[in-house]
Amino acid sequence: MPFSAARCLVLLFLLNVVDAGRLLTKIKERVRHVQLQKAKQHLLTSAASGRQPLQHVKEGRIHQKLDHFNRQDVRTFPQRFFVNEAYWQSPDGPVFLFIGGEGPIYEFDVLAGHHVDMAEQHGALLLVLEHRFYGNSINPDGLKTENLQDLSSQQALSDLAVFHQHISQSFNLSHRNTWISFGGSYSGALSAWFRGKFPHLVYGAVASSAPVQAKLDFSAYSNTVGLSLMNEAVGGSEKCLTGVREAFSVVEAALMGGNVSQVAVDFGCCQIPKELDDKIELMQSLADIFMGAVQYNEEGVLMSVNEICGVMTNGSGAHEAEMEAYNRLVKLAQIYHSTSEEPCLDISHEKAVKDLMDTSLHSGRRAERQWTYQTCTEFGFYQTCEDATCPFSGMVTLAVHTEVCPMLFGISQHSLPGRIAFTNTYYGGDNPSTHRVLYVNGGIDPWKELSVMQGRTEEGEEAETIFIEDTAHCADMTSKRVTDRCSLRKAKQEIEKHVASWLKTAAQEKTA
Repeated sequence: MPFSAARCLVLLFLLNVVDAGRLLTKIKERVRHVQLQKAKQHLLTSAASGRQPLQHVKEGRIHQKLDHFNRQDVRTFPQRFFVNEAYWQSPDGPVFLFIGGEGPIYEFDVLAGHHVDMAEQHGALLLVLEHRFYGNSINPDGLKTENLQDLSSQQALSDLAVFHQHISQSFNLSHRNTWISFGGSYSGALSAWFRGKFPHLVYGAVASSAPVQAKLDFSAYSNTVGLSLMNEAVGGSEKCLTGVREAFSVVEAALMGGNVSQVAVDFGCCQIPKELDDKIELMQSLADIFMGAVQYNEEGVLMSVNEICGVMTNGSGAHEAEMEAYNRLVKLAQIYHSTSEEPCLDISHEKAVKDLMDTSLHSGRRAERQWTYQTCTEFGFYQTCEDATCPFSGMVTLAVHTEVCPMLFGISQHSLPGRIAFTNTYYGGDNPSTHRVLYVNGGIDPWKELSVMQGRTEEGEEAETIFIEDTAHCADMTSKRVTDRCSLRKAKQEIEKHVASWLKTAAQEKTA
């Protein structure tokens, strides 16, 4: 494993699921940038205390089979990983495996985060493995449709099993080394599934904001965003949600009534949305602003729920209620533009599809095409707005989301329900038969709807779920911060207790 210095200070933030709208994806990129700054500060603090953990990070490659389930297929791809030995109490210390999701991994995945804090406490060897077909773990022709058939969560779990064997041989590990896996969002689901499918390899798993239930029509996402906009604990209100509903109703009426040119000017669009597909792109982009505020609440990106509701309820009383709500939404879009580097709001559906059809790798940093393929073949997760409780535009339908499956990959829309059903049968949906898996969820996180929420008792153990009433997506995965809410601090302490308990129990079993 050749040594690698930090070639680029870019953090793959622990919030992973690639979302439906392009604007929401851009917001996520900004979240990553903010986390980068925090990671830099974390390393500066470590250096000031005399520790240089970066010097202990090594990069490696393992040649994985493209198809673990076909012995005649000898094709391989290079899979990247990082190891941090800074805290490892060799030879019997535990192993903390952070599982990569739908994006590239970086050195910081073994340098910053709550799992790293716990690794230092328990003397653990830190690992992160990049997910196949993401980042640099892909062959040059990997994005071609005929080659994407080797991209699946089942293959990814087999990669983890082979990686476990590789690391065990490289570091001369034995049964005395207890493995704990960690992940958030999609990689959180992988963490839970790895423990479920390979319980002899990983002793316990932390699954943060993990959507373990596949769902074709994920209408609950938008509904939960609406409920979060009403949640007074994070600055929401009924007035806020009412204003959002009114604003979207007026925008939709304007688009359908032919007043598209004025709408395009008001919201700073790059194009006039003359085609229906472009109008839908605009409605999705406006919804993304609220989705981003809820999903990444208080992460220092865009605005928090409290701030966004402040804009949506700050009325002058000079106009009709509906137009006032429309103007507030315009103001919100202006604020977004002022904080982004985008000159205008790109609402071209044709361009969006063209980008998804692009099979070039772009330095291994692409993710949208791969993740879209996984939504078509395994998960769904389509954030629709056809339900009457959705606060946004009913133009965003399941048919609109799923039309890309046959267009991009030749996957019939009619086949999607069966594919989703198979995933839930294979893994157990939101009632998986998993033991020693800790499911952590935030109260305003829309993805909690597809995770394990109910406390379960197995073999006399306490329920292995943690619910943080007033936090968002994967909030528990960051290192401890002075700005953490009281509920979040308590949740992190509970996670630490679970991990410590697992390690203690494992040690007792090995000496029995």
